Amino acid sequence: MSVFEIQSKLRAFASEENARTALWFFKTGPGEYGEGDQFIGVRAPDLRRLAKELKATPIADCLQLLQSPIHEDRSLALLILVHAFTKGDAIAKQKIYEAYLQHTDYINNWDLVDISAPHIVGAYLFDQSRTPLYELAKSNSLWERRIAIIATQHFIRQKDFDDTLQIAKLLLYDKHDLIQKAVGWMLREIGNRDFAVEEAFLQQHYNTMPRTMLRYAIEKFPEPKRQAYLKGTI
Repeated sequence: MSVFEIQSKLRAFASEENARTALWFFKTGPGEYGEGDQFIGVRAPDLRRLAKELKATPIADCLQLLQSPIHEDRSLALLILVHAFTKGDAIAKQKIYEAYLQHTDYINNWDLVDISAPHIVGAYLFDQSRTPLYELAKSNSLWERRIAIIATQHFIRQKDFDDTLQIAKLLLYDKHDLIQKAVGWMLREIGNRDFAVEEAFLQQHYNTMPRTMLRYAIEKFPEPKRQAYLKGTI
């Protein structure tokens, strides 16, 4: 199936009403983080079903689709690449990982990062040097910084927390709320598996980290403890 045919198939699920909602939800207005992004209004469950159906799409076609100005085209491309990475051999995994990092300009909204970074970047680097994550964490690109921290979700699921904590330190004073939320979320994910590890990190940093980051990190804490962190009385 050609890229054009894939796009035509995807557009059968389009909805003008959903597209209007997405333009607001993903902050596409002037000066907002998703400025200029275009949507056709395909729902996430439909994207996932279609990605499963099209999982045999060649990597080259996925990369062409990833360069589309349409958000759902890029989302579909990433979902297919995740399928291909998961099922691929070592050579295929390396090819997809390298292509992913070469195309981060197109992985340019939080949902695109979140559906792909743990499953491609995190999964590939789990048994490799994790230096690339630290380079991404220092990037001027908001999306590369988000990739750096969200990719570590793969490590967290294996109860490997060190790199998440180190990258969280690098991003501790990041001014963008999408990074603050991502760091807080990953700290919360650590806490879901080992509360003591998360709390040890928070006790060192909660007084200086951005409030958004703290709120995300402590979202599931018992209410008295959550309030104590917010009031600075821990």
